[in-house]
Amino acid sequence: MALKKMVVQFGMGTSIRSQDYTRAAERAIRDALWHNSLNVADAFGFPKASMIIDVAIGVQRPDAVDTAALARIFPYGRPTVRVEKGGLDIVKPHRDGLTVIANAAVSVSFDMEPADE
Repeated sequence: MALKKMVVQFGMGTSIRSQDYTRAAERAIRDALWHNSLNVADAFGFPKASMIIDVAIGVQRPDAVDTAALARIFPYGRPTVRVEKGGLDIVKPHRDGLTVIANAAVSVSFDMEPADE
């Protein structure tokens, strides 16, 4: 069996008022997922539960993200969430606080045999 990446999706999410890094990351993941309909499992005859989902999140404060909460977004498959420094924190010009911007890359892979050449 060989791991084959089939799909990569990108998204962006924000937390405008609450400075909630997990919420911004959740919105980034949902943004990535809403742009696509993932039919790859069906197309290759795999059950959706066999999807290997790798999620990379970029935010300015990776330690402030609840990765378990993000993994629960996915109704099936085997998600793994990795958070690294990225995204943006935008200082509010006329009052205290930040707008948090998170970026997400969601990859879907399957264990599958390579096609005969």
